Amino acid sequence: MLTRIQAALAQLEATRGIRVLYACESGSRAWGFPSPDSDYDVRFIYCHPSAWYLTLDEGPDTLNFPVDDELDLAGWELRKALRLLRGSNVSLFEWLQSPVVYHEALDFRARLAPLLPAAFNLKAGLHHYLGQLRRGVEEDLLPDAVRLKRLFYALRAALAVRWIRERHTLPPMEFAPLGALLPPHLAATVAELLASKAAADEKTTVPRPDALVAFLQAEYVAGQAAREALPVARAGSVANELDALFRTLLGEV
Repeated sequence: MLTRIQAALAQLEATRGIRVLYACESGSRAWGFPSPDSDYDVRFIYCHPSAWYLTLDEGPDTLNFPVDDELDLAGWELRKALRLLRGSNVSLFEWLQSPVVYHEALDFRARLAPLLPAAFNLKAGLHHYLGQLRRGVEEDLLPDAVRLKRLFYALRAALAVRWIRERHTLPPMEFAPLGALLPPHLAATVAELLASKAAADEKTTVPRPDALVAFLQAEYVAGQAAREALPVARAGSVANELDALFRTLLGEV
């Protein structure tokens, strides 16, 4: 798959006249709890030659491709990506923390890393993860048998909510460091479920772990209550730095 992914990125550069600056894994393989049949969720950021940006009308800023059983490939154009980062789009913060990097050019991630803490809006991040957790506590985890995949989606979101609520910083993408926030009485249950997921397919179900679900429900309530207490980020606090980086990258490309 690594060969296939890198070949697909190289073909995009050759056929579309773009430069791929960064490509990473964004799904469960990067989060730390893939199933054997998990697909590869590859997300990339790309740049056009500078002339593309010097027109009266802006061109398309997204590349999406049909998803097959193995590969889900999609990318955002550089200006779009930096605008979304300025607006604290949580997906980008996760991509830039991914432990699985398929391609990087011009030290892209290293140059953005110092800007991430100041660019991250705690309220926007909390809203994002509460939205993910809401599906779990209000839909996915109500039956007596629940999908392991959905259980871990909800658990990761709940731990990210707790991280933001307690630590007031950008939460890590990976599940392992988030797991440090688990209550001790749930650690063994989660470890057992994690081992089961490593050998299960995407549709595997387990009996609903009531104590764990109760924790998720409590975190959802606590996260909602914390919204107003979080500090408000200064709008555009990294805008100048992102503008400068955009111009620098265009010149180097």
